[in-house]
Amino acid sequence: MADHDADLIARSPSLAEKLDDGPTSAGELVDHFALHGLEKRAAALENIDHELRDEIGSSPHSLRRHVRLIALRRKMGGVHEALRKARR
Repeated sequence: MADHDADLIARSPSLAEKLDDGPTSAGELVDHFALHGLEKRAAALENIDHELRDEIGSSPHSLRRHVRLIALRRKMGGVHEALRKARR
């Protein structure tokens, strides 16, 4: 994945809000994530892991974002594992 795409999944909710005037749910992101092949899913998970390793700011926005990223990573990880077991 290119550098400018590195945090695409993490930025998607805020981008979608600006474009559609409504939030993108984590479920919609996970559904979209499930459509990608093994390599793209693994790369996306690595990018989220990289963001989660970054230092957390002390602002409420930063803390909420970090919690949302953790929840999204868990859901995506579960989908990824299920698809791997199904050999997809």
